[in-house]
Amino acid sequence: MHVIMARTAVPMLLILALGALSFAGEPSRPPASSAPSIAGTYRLVSRQFPDGTMLKPPDIMGLQTYTKTHRHLNTIRKDATGKFASFSIVSTYTLTATAYTETLLFSLRTDQPGGKDPVYDLSGQTRSSPVTVDGGRIQFKAPFEPPLFVFEGHTLTATLDGRVDVWEKVE
Repeated sequence: MHVIMARTAVPMLLILALGALSFAGEPSRPPASSAPSIAGTYRLVSRQFPDGTMLKPPDIMGLQTYTKTHRHLNTIRKDATGKFASFSIVSTYTLTATAYTETLLFSLRTDQPGGKDPVYDLSGQTRSSPVTVDGGRIQFKAPFEPPLFVFEGHTLTATLDGRVDVWEKVE
């Protein structure tokens, strides 16, 4: 009886092994998530003003990174006289299909052309903005800055009073 069991066990093991191999080539699927993602690093490509004037590096530069939980932005602009204006912000954020919520850790704004002193903000405020998701397009107003952000593909566009900043995802 032992020999008969061994003979019937071999085909069953072969069937199980072939079944396992048929699934081995299947790519793993990430769990479905209803939350959109903007994670990545974005480089400022250009800023166009309403009069058509276009600034590009090195006259304006910026880098913006979104991890799963944190945001960090640095921009710097040099005017025609060689004076600088800059803005930096570090915050935590959450993004859902309906809301973008950001908690400011700190920000710094400088404006040499305007003759203003640096402005520091360590208030820890939390603000939210509604989110619109349409296919691969994610849109919301930045809670601590005036621009409207639109993430689409590998591009982030920030629009304010006719000024358009174009950012490209580099990572």
